[in-house]
Amino acid sequence: MRVRRSASFSLLLGLLFLLILPSFGWSATLDRVKARGNIVCGTTSRLSGFAQTDPSRRWSGFDVDYCRAVAAALFNDPSKISFVLLAPAERASALQSGEIDILADNIPWMLSREAAHGVLFTAINFFDGEGFMVHQKLNISSVLELSGGSICVEQGTTNEVGLADFFHSHQMRFEAVGFSSADAALKAYDEGACDAIADDSSWLYAQRATLADPADNMILPEIISKEAFGMIVRQGDDQWFNLVKWVHFAMVDAEEAGVSSDNVDDKLTSDDPEARRLLGAEGDLGDGLGLTRDWAYRIIKLVGNYGEVFDRNLGDSSSLKMKRGLNALWSRGGLQYAPPVR
Repeated sequence: MRVRRSASFSLLLGLLFLLILPSFGWSATLDRVKARGNIVCGTTSRLSGFAQTDPSRRWSGFDVDYCRAVAAALFNDPSKISFVLLAPAERASALQSGEIDILADNIPWMLSREAAHGVLFTAINFFDGEGFMVHQKLNISSVLELSGGSICVEQGTTNEVGLADFFHSHQMRFEAVGFSSADAALKAYDEGACDAIADDSSWLYAQRATLADPADNMILPEIISKEAFGMIVRQGDDQWFNLVKWVHFAMVDAEEAGVSSDNVDDKLTSDDPEARRLLGAEGDLGDGLGLTRDWAYRIIKLVGNYGEVFDRNLGDSSSLKMKRGLNALWSRGGLQYAPPVR
């Protein structure tokens, strides 16, 4: 028998739903982080430009700056973070157990990871994919000129499959020279055993600086696969998920609006309504995230906008000299796009 619900019954159900939400852990992470006074970020590898330590054990890098940005938004202090180095098999359990609050690592976003491990990727802060590095002496500028060449690649990886698929689809011949690890493939390439090496573009940029003669090596412009990276949180805590996600969006929106760490104070008192909303001079858009109204101002002032973070860790101001490429703003030919802080 079909039963019609009255308006009062629906209202009662809604109130009951709101009452039982806290018992399922919603907002628990934010409360715990505030009580602890710092954010715990986990990572599985030290990759130059993304997450590395200096001789004094101070962390720096693109992923590190994202953790610093969350700390800036919460505590007005980007140093209120600690890092936990994890083995790959420990990543999901470290999030689920509460050992870490955020996983900041070069882990590609895919269905199997979210579905099987109870995690959520918050937003894509870095677009990557399989690329190629070649010796300058080959005098080529495109992977389409590599027909007949030899290519070092790690065996048993998606890069090995992607390499074969790409050359087959373009009816090009090549010799795959397989190795048991990426490091072994890189060593062989550096010693001249192959014309090129195939791996994630970000990894190639990071490793080029370690070669005997970095300037003798060129990373080709083509990306032949899709790899999307971002900060990762556990499922079941929407407020924390939203907070971490909007930290990224605010950094992208700030770059698009021309708000940087250098001019943020001027923008705060300007007559630009978009900048004033973003920085908290108008409205109180931080309340719904559990933050103060000036949360985005704190991020930009203390850490920078997306372009600043990219440039100092990966781009022209870094040793990697990585081109923005897909990570340029959507208005400049890239894919970085964020909903407005409004």
